Amino acid sequence: MSAADATVHPAKPVRIFDRDSEWAQLMGFLCDPHAKAALALVSGQRRHGKTFLLEAATQATGGFYFDGKAAAEKESLRRLAERLTEYTREPHPPHWDRWDEALDALFALGSRQPATVVIDDFPDLVGQSPALPSVLYGAYRRLEQEGRDNRTRLILSGGSPAVMKRLFSGPSPLHGLTSLELVVLPFGFRQAARFWGIDSPRLAVQVHAVVGGSPAYRGDLVCDDAPSGPDDFDAWVCRTVLSPRVPLFWEARYLLESEADHADRALCHSVLVAIADGRSTPGGIAERIGASLSDVSHVLAIMSNQQLLYGEPDAFRPGLTRYRIAEPLLAFEHAVAWPHRARCEQEDAAGVWDRVRATFDSAVAAPHFAQLCRDWATHHAAWETFGGESRMAVRGTVPDPGRRTRLDADVVVRGSVEGTPGTLLSVGLARWNETMDLSHLEQLRHLVSLLDASGEYTEQTVVACYSGIGFSPELRAAEARGEVVLVDVDRLYHGE
Repeated sequence: MSAADATVHPAKPVRIFDRDSEWAQLMGFLCDPHAKAALALVSGQRRHGKTFLLEAATQATGGFYFDGKAAAEKESLRRLAERLTEYTREPHPPHWDRWDEALDALFALGSRQPATVVIDDFPDLVGQSPALPSVLYGAYRRLEQEGRDNRTRLILSGGSPAVMKRLFSGPSPLHGLTSLELVVLPFGFRQAARFWGIDSPRLAVQVHAVVGGSPAYRGDLVCDDAPSGPDDFDAWVCRTVLSPRVPLFWEARYLLESEADHADRALCHSVLVAIADGRSTPGGIAERIGASLSDVSHVLAIMSNQQLLYGEPDAFRPGLTRYRIAEPLLAFEHAVAWPHRARCEQEDAAGVWDRVRATFDSAVAAPHFAQLCRDWATHHAAWETFGGESRMAVRGTVPDPGRRTRLDADVVVRGSVEGTPGTLLSVGLARWNETMDLSHLEQLRHLVSLLDASGEYTEQTVVACYSGIGFSPELRAAEARGEVVLVDVDRLYHGE
């Protein structure tokens, strides 16, 4: 393609923070010059900015956007006809009895010129019109059979990536028609700190442990309130997430109730409380809440499918799955706020926070810090840090037969060295509120010796300490001798 033929893509609006890759992918799809209709799928959980991004892309390309709210089929067709009439400036809206009529009208937008068409919340429409995917497939096939040029770029969007994949994979008639599948994820922890305007790494960890990387939590849901500095964190929690006057206070409950069936809601809450309390295996959760393993497994499957939970294999016991709460706000709610909501609703946030502050550090901030360390190891650590390309970082449990116990490793990094995958690159401990010293280094050395005795290849394994406070001079000296990798909060946010 010559420079003269190259398509100029609309620039990303300044109001969109980051999302450079997502914008480039959308514009590449929408501005594709080929004279053939194309389909894209865009998914992302609530509050991650999916709709905001799609509305901006529609506006930038002069396209048509329709929010497919849950409604009866006739009502959805009527709303779509009215919106399309506003867009085309026709004098009267059409009257459609079937979805094939509506889809033919949408594809007609691209018969003479490029046309962006976005249908948001598509799964809600399918819920009332189960045949809609087949009808859409039929509309595509009619275009192909007629052999006419058509430059409609249709984007179907839905809140749950799992639901969208289920609608368009396997036996779905639309399987294989998509040109782009884009998942809008929450901001990574470094992006989130910049988005919130936080310069202090330790404060950034604390705020991320409450609200994660969901961009929507920065604006209206906290009344545009961000902590002014490290000394303002406690007061910020009291005036936002623990205040019934602020929408964020109600968000965690809405997150769960919008995803789980009514019959499973109470058990979902109990499971989340157990996980927030440190029980991460199905058996441990069942024991903690006094429920059957089958019931707990059912709820774990529901919440994992909705991406409210992540199930991860133990680093050294692949048959053991550990669960963690995917949305930090849910973890905060069930570890800190859930037992005290009545007092919070009576506007005693300061009293509640004074009572649960230590619980926040141990049950919320500490495990969240460990997860950020795992994220750092896979996304930000330089190749030289662990002597290989990091591919995975999870928790691990190592049996200690001599002491008749098990030892935990918080950050177990595996990766590729000279083309060999699965190499144990590093074993690390993470301590949020603890100055780490030589005793932690000795613990790690013992862990590595146990792994070596069990048959794990450890010749290239690097030991690492991750601390939210810092390290003793003796441990820093060991680092200088190349005996250990040390990662503090500053390196977590700014280093490799």
